[in-house]
Amino acid sequence: MFMDGLISTWGVTAMRRTRPWGLIFMLFITACSGETGSGDYHIIYSYETETVTEELPEDQRKYTIGVVPKVKEIMYFLIAQDGAYEAGADLGVNVIYDGPPIADVSRQIKVILELIDQGVDALAVSANDPEKLLPVLQEAKRKGIKVLTWDADTLPEGRDLFVNMVDPEVLGRHLLDTLAWHMGEQGDYAILTSTLSASNQNEWIKWMSIQQQDYYPKMNLVTIAETYDDPQKAYEAAKQLLQDHPGLQGIIGIASVAPPAAAQAVKEAGQSGTIKVVGLSTPNLMADFLLDGSAQMATLWSPKKLGYLTVALAVQLLDGQMPYDGQEIRNIGNIRVKGDMVIMGEPLDFTAENVSQYDF
Repeated sequence: MFMDGLISTWGVTAMRRTRPWGLIFMLFITACSGETGSGDYHIIYSYETETVTEELPEDQRKYTIGVVPKVKEIMYFLIAQDGAYEAGADLGVNVIYDGPPIADVSRQIKVILELIDQGVDALAVSANDPEKLLPVLQEAKRKGIKVLTWDADTLPEGRDLFVNMVDPEVLGRHLLDTLAWHMGEQGDYAILTSTLSASNQNEWIKWMSIQQQDYYPKMNLVTIAETYDDPQKAYEAAKQLLQDHPGLQGIIGIASVAPPAAAQAVKEAGQSGTIKVVGLSTPNLMADFLLDGSAQMATLWSPKKLGYLTVALAVQLLDGQMPYDGQEIRNIGNIRVKGDMVIMGEPLDFTAENVSQYDF
């Protein structure tokens, strides 16, 4: 998919093959003139994957599991899709991976209703809005469908289990620490989130705020801007931040599209290394920006493992088994369980020194 734009163009292509191929990453930058920020830049992400469970005849598949991302065609969720399909193949279940084209709760509800009508045995949803999704998820439960959330939670009464990437307190405090270290523990900073209703990101922001108040009194949060999990909107939001806050010294991006967009905006403004950029994104999306100094650190986990774990736990629930603390999950390792929340593991940090060691 290639989307033309006057300022920047980001596109994602998903293709299904006979086997999961993983990630192909291509970066093209075309400048219309030699002036910084005056040219167009085009970033194309191509991702090849497949519905591997089609190799198993339908009447031999144990269950059908619908996995719903916040938005379908951004790199983070495409990589998670690959993990979900791999788990489906390993566990002998059918995985239907479908989501809205943008981070919009009404469109996500439509996808969920379609999956309910298809008679899925379990639903796993990355919630765009924790409250607005509640009625449709409760409807699924009334019909005997097991409901999980993953990546972003809904209200507890809307699901049986939440599959979380990392402990939200650990992550929130860590992200603020990361920015503080690079900012010299003082100055104005901003946060780029997906939407103001995203429950997981609001939880991270809460812990970032607590960490700042406890340890970094000379830092000041000036605003929280939405990106809607859209690369172009994230880029425009980052440029607006620089315009509205000329004394800005740091940006934390907590949607995967936000840190590369912020780094690009900072680079074009000639502020690389002056305005610090950190946040949650994949090493492949951030590698060039980390290496040229327009971003300082990226943090994440493996989206592929998250997709795999989500399907594995959905199968376990359908088999009548709840996960337990310390349980070892194939291809994942030992998980942590806190009440009705499963925690996959700890965050990973990517810097200019180690980013080349990772490929996702």
